[in-house]
Formats: sequence, C-alpha cells, structure tokens
Amino acid sequence: MTSTRREFIRTSALATAGTVLYGGQAIARAVYESNRPAAADRHFVSEAVENAIKTVKSGVPNKELAWLFENCFPNTLDTTVYFEEKNGRPDTYVITGDIDAMWLRDSSAQVWPYLSLIKNDARLQKLVAGVINRQTYCIHLDRYANAFFKDGTKESEWKKTDRTEMKPGIHERKWEIDSLCYPVRLAYRYWKITNDTSPFDSRWKEAIALIVRTFKEQQRKDGNKGPYQFERETSWATDGVPISGYGYPTKPVGLINSIFRPSDDVTLFPFLIPSNFFAVISLRQAAEMVSGISGDNTLAAECSRLADEVSAALARYAVTTHEQFGKVYAFEVNGYGSFHLMDDANVPSLLSLPYLDAVAAGDPVYRNTRRLVLSAYNPFFFKGRAGEGIGSPHTGTDTIWPISITIQALTSHSDEEIRKCLKQLTATHGGTGFMHESFHKDDPGQFTRKWFAWANTLFGELVWDLFNRKPQLIKGEL
Repeated sequence: MTSTRREFIRTSALATAGTVLYGGQAIARAVYESNRPAAADRHFVSEAVENAIKTVKSGVPNKELAWLFENCFPNTLDTTVYFEEKNGRPDTYVITGDIDAMWLRDSSAQVWPYLSLIKNDARLQKLVAGVINRQTYCIHLDRYANAFFKDGTKESEWKKTDRTEMKPGIHERKWEIDSLCYPVRLAYRYWKITNDTSPFDSRWKEAIALIVRTFKEQQRKDGNKGPYQFERETSWATDGVPISGYGYPTKPVGLINSIFRPSDDVTLFPFLIPSNFFAVISLRQAAEMVSGISGDNTLAAECSRLADEVSAALARYAVTTHEQFGKVYAFEVNGYGSFHLMDDANVPSLLSLPYLDAVAAGDPVYRNTRRLVLSAYNPFFFKGRAGEGIGSPHTGTDTIWPISITIQALTSHSDEEIRKCLKQLTATHGGTGFMHESFHKDDPGQFTRKWFAWANTLFGELVWDLFNRKPQLIKGEL
C-alpha cells in the first residue's frame, strides 16, 4: 500500500464538549452528534443497517459507545461503495477509504459485517452480490494482484517502480494468499445465508479453478518457482522482495508460499502460517460450493485434495515449542526448520484463526499461541499509557491497531477480556468518533489513517454481535 499508511495524523480542531484525558494528555472529546456524511452524500443507504443503528442507540446506555457504533458501522456503505448494475448484474466497487483502490481482502472484510442483515434488505443483498461479481472479475484480470482500480484502463503509480507484470486496471500486484481466500469466504457465507446462486456462474467457477492453480503454483514443487516475481525500487524495507523477487528459499513440503502478508509487507519466511490455515478452510468451502452449485465434482475433489495436503503440511511444520508457552503456531516457517515467532494485527493473523473458522478456539495449540501473541514475547505487542494490543511492522514500533483489539474481543470467551477490549476501543479513537489503522500506545490522538473503513466496520461488527449475543456486556456501563 502507499506510504500514506505510515504517516501519523494528530487530532486537530473538533466540535467539543470539554476535554478528556487520553494517555495522560488532554484531548478534545467530540460532541456525541453523528459524524456521518449528510444523508444526500451517502453512497448507499440500507434500511436494515439504519434500523440496527437505531436499535443500538436506544439500547446502549454508554453514549460514547453508541455514538462510535453510529459512526463506524455504516462507514463502508456511507463512504466507500460504488454500486451499479451492468448487463442486468449487480457490480459493486469498494475502496478502502483514503486509498482509491479495491483490495480483495479489504472489500470482503468491509461488507462482511452486513451479511447478518441481508435477508431483511434486498438492496443490501444485491450490493454484496455485486462485490462477489466484481471480485470474480478482478481474479480473472490478475490472480496475483491484491488491489484493483474501478477503471480497467487506469495504470498504477507503482508501474514506474515495480518490476512485475503490471496490467491496466491493477493498483498493486503483491501476491498474498489471503487475497484469494477472502472472496471465497464472502461467497460461501452469502450462499449459506441467501441460497442465491446467481453470482456463481461459469466465470465464478473458472475463478475458483484459477485460485487452485495459483495455490499449486506457489507450492513451488519440482524446483519450479512459478510465474510470479516482484521487486520494487523503494526505501521501505517492508516492500522489498529478496532473491530476485522470489523471496527467501522454502523447501517444497506442501505449504503455499505467500510473498506478502495481509499487511502488504513482505514475508520473512514465505510459508505464512495464518494464511495457509485460511487457504485450507477456503478450499474446503470452495469444494462444497462447486459441488453443490455446479455439480463439478472433479474441481471439488481437486480443492479437497489440495486442502488435505496443506493441512497435513501444517500439522507437521507449523508447530514449534516455546519454553514459556509450550506448543505454539509459528507465524512463518521455511520448511527447513527455521521459524519466526510473532503476530501481526492484519487478518489473517494467528490471533484471528477462530474468527476465520480456520482453527477451533479451544485448540490447545491455539490457546498457547494466543497467550504468546498477547504478551511481550510477541515483538509487535505493545503496551502503553493509552492501551495495549498487537501492532504491525507496517506502522512501526509502539503502534497498536484497533483491528487487533477488535479481533481479540471477537475471539474471546472471557467477558472480562471482552469488556477490557471495548473500554480500550472506546477510549482510543482520539476524539474523532472513528477507528484508525493504528494509534500510538501512549497517545491515541496520534494515529495513522483517519479514514480506514475496514477498522470502522469491524468495530461495528463487534458491537452488533455483542448486542445480540452478550447484551449484558454493553447494555450496562463499561
């Protein structure tokens, strides 16, 4: 992603009702009036989402929490979606917020929280179907790209600096396993909720075949590194891919190479464990869909065989023993015995595996891993005066990501832990009424990305989930 993701912003002039202490500093507190765009300026209006906002506002006594939900939950619809119909089919282009491009990962995650509402809102269901259709188009355009333009003729600013195959319509071409998993996850849940098969035509099935082909290529068997290379002329260490753009060597053991992480930062060891787990569940979901919708049992069997192979390799190579926590999942490995212990806030992460249905929350290795990544043994876990949580090399040291705090709550079975996460999220928006990419551990008024729709909508998902599943946590004062 562009360097704007690493530029820190300071809370400035706000409509205020006094000040509040954040991390020992007085920061303006916003008046609890909606920070949404005017109704006429909103990109898409969903009756079901508006009703959810009214329900939470009337049922949550903590005015700041209700205000944050009102601002954040509809943010994707208010500001980032471009919905139309092309040749009788819905088409939805979704930008990330302050970057005018559509990531396969972000677009899936941004509309995911609305899936629970689509059965009560036909227009909202059509909008999500349009995201699936647009993602199918993107995968056909370039199965190795992570981000795309709405205009298929537009050329990327990165074309001048990136040595890779940059086609028109592609914003960035960083190969990340999760880019091909997220569209499957979205499609599968949409299908299960609606029973609508209209997005899943022959082009969609061909996209599934392309996903399988890409995963197999990136297993890099028989000494074949596959067709993908990436090098960038840059001073950012997290953007540079070593060894002629192929990444550091891996042993062909059945795992899939991911040259970049979900943060869009280069991997250290290309066998990125959270993303390989995500690939397994995505392949199993794809197999079920292909068999159940099109009756193509050959492609379904190919998906299942690959899932079994990657799963077996994970069982053998993903687990290591930590002297403090016992058996844990490594973040990255190379198949030769080397491993990297850390976690990154971006999803898929080790922390997020149960959220993605990739690993059971009660899995003892996951539970050990969870304890590790939420501790000082994770070099990207930060604790300061403002809060504590997992950050990312993408924003450097001492920066905590609200996404990681939200995922911590969504994967927790402890009411005390969930309440603690809610308190932190409510206290670290820097007076803006929105979530951000990251905030400084000692000063939430210092943050990156004031407009980051994924973080906003994910926060909304947490509040809506708790309102319905654990109302006792948010229907009282935090």
